[in-house]
Amino acid sequence: MNSEIIVALVAFAGTLAGTFGGILTANKLTTYRIEQLEHKVEKHNKVIERVYKLEQDGAVIQEDIKVVNHRLEDLENYHK
Repeated sequence: MNSEIIVALVAFAGTLAGTFGGILTANKLTTYRIEQLEHKVEKHNKVIERVYKLEQDGAVIQEDIKVVNHRLEDLENYHK
């Protein structure tokens, strides 16, 4: 074999190794970033669920306040 062919094959093998190494590294980085985003989204969703629960609790408390106010009005009117 000619030395030029051997050099070309070695260069080709190095190019393939470098390309696949770069692809694998980029894939690992992309996977890591996606996992981090999923973690952030999960935390955000938990906050949204907690806010929704607090809003529901707030509505119940508002209704309780209305009931108490009506009872007070009834008591005030009863004593007049």
